[in-house]
Amino acid sequence: MSDDIFESEASEEEENFADLFESYMTEQKDIQVGDKIKGEIIAVGDKNIFINTGTKTDGVVEKSELLNENKEIDCKTGDVLDLYVVSVSDGEIRLSKSISGVGGDRLLQDAYKSRIPVEGRVTETCKGGFRVSIMKKTAFCPISQMDTKYVENQDEYVGESFDFLISKFEERGRNIVVSRRELLKQEQESAKKEFFKTAKPGDIIDGTVNTIMPYGVFVEIVPGIEGLVHISELSWSRIGHPDEILKVNDPIKTIILEINLETSKISMSAKRATTDPWETVHHQFKNGDKTSGKVTRCADFGAFVEIAPGIEGLVHVSEMSYSKRVHRAEDMVSPGDVISVTIKDVDAIKKRISLSMKDAEGDPWVNISQKYSVGKIYSGKIEKKEQFGYFINLEPGIVGLLPKSKINSAPNASEIEKLKTDDIIGVKVEEINANSRKIALGIEGSGDDWKQFTPKSQPSTSGAFGDLAEKLQSALNSKK
Repeated sequence: MSDDIFESEASEEEENFADLFESYMTEQKDIQVGDKIKGEIIAVGDKNIFINTGTKTDGVVEKSELLNENKEIDCKTGDVLDLYVVSVSDGEIRLSKSISGVGGDRLLQDAYKSRIPVEGRVTETCKGGFRVSIMKKTAFCPISQMDTKYVENQDEYVGESFDFLISKFEERGRNIVVSRRELLKQEQESAKKEFFKTAKPGDIIDGTVNTIMPYGVFVEIVPGIEGLVHISELSWSRIGHPDEILKVNDPIKTIILEINLETSKISMSAKRATTDPWETVHHQFKNGDKTSGKVTRCADFGAFVEIAPGIEGLVHVSEMSYSKRVHRAEDMVSPGDVISVTIKDVDAIKKRISLSMKDAEGDPWVNISQKYSVGKIYSGKIEKKEQFGYFINLEPGIVGLLPKSKINSAPNASEIEKLKTDDIIGVKVEEINANSRKIALGIEGSGDDWKQFTPKSQPSTSGAFGDLAEKLQSALNSKK
């Protein structure tokens, strides 16, 4: 009975050992030259780094292959690396980031057959492409195979070292053709998969402007992946064409708005990656502040003025000038003009700001009573003639009314009526109402006082005009 038990246990041990051995051999066969594996660093030695290959045999990669630009190791135990299997021998699996350094034809041929990247240095340009030095041999890289994008300047690649795939290996290494484009496309496909696994709307990403179109810009997010920023999403400011604010290769921060996994199309926004300027408008501007801005567009009722990036206000035609009646905004300003304005009202909720040009220039009616005295005669220009009287411009922004009744009662009413728009006339200030912005005017009751301010060079309305004007001027000077 006991012998049967021992025989049974021995049989089970033999079966278990056979299973383990078969498993071990299968794992060894799974690792072949040219395979790309992910391996965890289990130890860092003086010259080599040891990798867990997932089999019974650990992998070894030379430490010098993993040095960064500063000749330092920036990986540590526990990090996972992507490496290629260079050779498999008894008790050892040699790994490499890519094949480089000194080697023989056999090593290059193995790299060609197993599609293992090889490191090469671009030595010079030639007809149709580049000459590349790989392990002391000269290879040819067609210009179309140097990059995934169009190569505009070949000289930019000369002197640089890259990884290549050998696409042709003939005549024992005397005819070698390599491709970097194919390797980049593989890396891009891998990067795409990783990107679409984790990317989602709301992610903020740093990218580079690749292409500028009238309707927006295409931004490279990671190699091989582009997103579109529509022109309306480029800036809080109003722009006519993307090239007004961006150029190719400019860095740009964007936020993902939408991802279409079926078409791989990504829509993004640059302006939404920054704070909406209207959220802080009250910290920037207050009622009564004076500032400057650029006219962005004109309408019949007024002009829109950008006073800060993304902050536009409206100057209504009624707020454009104290000195003249404005019927159309373009009579005063044009798009692109930089003008001074005063903040009249800020409505952050409705995103509206009322602006005034005339307040920025100053109100001529301020201290009007100190400028003009009732009873005195002043020079004015006829601005407009109406049936009820003449509007007389005393200075820019100051217009008084000379009623028709005052003209009719003047000694020389007929001569006054012959005057035309823009003619100069002398008028007497009879009343000033600063609150209602009105000045009542009259004509001096004696003689031709209304003519005293008419320029001597102006043609007279009667034969004796010149002599009378001189006499009036002399009489007034003697009164002073």
